[in-house]
Amino acid sequence: MSTTSQPYPAASPASHGAWPIALAGLVALAVAMGLGRFAFTPLLPMMLNDGVVDLPTASWLASANYFGYMLGAILCTLQPWLWARFKWLPHLAYSSLVRAGLVATGVLTLAMGWHFPAAWPLLRFTAGVTSAVVFVFTSGWCLSRMARLGVPAMGGIIYVGPGAGILVSGLFATGMVAWHWTAATGWMIFGALAFVLTALVWHILRGGDERLIALAPRAAALPGAAAPHHGHAEMTLLTLAYGLAGFGYIITATFLPVIARAALPGSAWLDMFWPIFGLGVMVGALLATRLSPGKDFRLLLAGCYFLQALGIAASLWSPSLAGFAIGSLMLGIPFTAITFFAMQEVRRLKPATAASFMGLLTATYGVGQILGPPLVAVLLKRTPNVGAGFTISLEIAAASLLVGAVLYIWMAKAYPVLPALPAGGAAVQK
Repeated sequence: MSTTSQPYPAASPASHGAWPIALAGLVALAVAMGLGRFAFTPLLPMMLNDGVVDLPTASWLASANYFGYMLGAILCTLQPWLWARFKWLPHLAYSSLVRAGLVATGVLTLAMGWHFPAAWPLLRFTAGVTSAVVFVFTSGWCLSRMARLGVPAMGGIIYVGPGAGILVSGLFATGMVAWHWTAATGWMIFGALAFVLTALVWHILRGGDERLIALAPRAAALPGAAAPHHGHAEMTLLTLAYGLAGFGYIITATFLPVIARAALPGSAWLDMFWPIFGLGVMVGALLATRLSPGKDFRLLLAGCYFLQALGIAASLWSPSLAGFAIGSLMLGIPFTAITFFAMQEVRRLKPATAASFMGLLTATYGVGQILGPPLVAVLLKRTPNVGAGFTISLEIAAASLLVGAVLYIWMAKAYPVLPALPAGGAAVQK
């Protein structure tokens, strides 16, 4: 196996075009994220109504999933180290791992319909590991192939997937609530849906040169690549700021239907706020692909964090139908746009080891997610009512997003991105 740095080779004539690859990535993320991870949110009110969990237990189930997500991301980050030291491990293609992860997602989602609560923490933990693996390697597979095909901006289309999965799961759950179905039935329906969607893209998710290797081939640097003495500092700050995004959104993303029920008991629109969030995620991902090249991703990230903070504030200032609807949309629009911009920034800073650093950012994001639900559990026990506990939790989440936005603005000023020089030159940063 060669470890020499080289540019990515051109896509082979037999490879799929840009749109099939983008749509396959979209479906993969819809299954792994929209169903495997976030189906828990619309099904949680049903689980509470069925009496199979209470709110503190639900918080710990959510944390088990987010802990698994963090661990899966860490394993992705360490994969070059693991494959360098354990040479007997097979050099699997990214697409093979994505396929395996999608099958596992379907199995784990179906298993949640089994009424054995003692197994649920393990199932949610394993689903978290699986979703991180699918997310990281779908991103790596699709973004690299888009770059080879000369259409890197189309990579943002795959991040419509989580929103599509959230929208579909939310609409399904709304119907299930209206028909008084149990949460167990909901889990089994979502598991079956995961298998159907996986089958639709199975033939596309194969091939390619992206493999688990000790030293990955060097990717072509994006314009404005960081100077070596800045790259490490910028990556550290980017990782910290990205972790704040995980904490900032997760309380709303886990408990939105429950929060809405506490504020608007009896409303017929309670189950529509989660699909509205999913619609916002889809719109934001599509808008991200329409941006002209050359933008400073850090300033875009700062704007996204600020918009999410405003979305949380909207539901706090106006706990009404309009407030929750606007807040859900504002929280959703930047959701996967944040991921797309951050992953493009990773490619700018660390082009030779982008997949590993994508895993690092995803792991830090996972840490932020883990901290959210336990915070809610603690505050619910220490406050006089459910509404007060959620209010304080959301205020803390919004504040963390504002801190992240300020951090990105400072980074943009401290480490300005300059245009890349013509071939033979090097981009220089002040």
